[in-house]
Amino acid sequence: MLILQRKEGESLLLGENIEITVLAVEAGRVRLAIQAPRDVTILRSELRVAAEVNREAADEEVSPLELLDVLREKK
Repeated sequence: MLILQRKEGESLLLGENIEITVLAVEAGRVRLAIQAPRDVTILRSELRVAAEVNREAADEEVSPLELLDVLREKK
């Protein structure tokens, strides 16, 4: 893992065509601007984790009767 310090207005480059610029640092939050080609996916890490959890849940084979039991328990 590479750890860098950047001030507002400073940027860093990833490869030849991705630039990340620090726009602001206020109240414990950092605002970043990311300039990248349209074919590069940019996704917050928590959304990636949620997508993986959803994918794993969809892959589980559960019988319809088991699903009905779960729904009945919720009432």
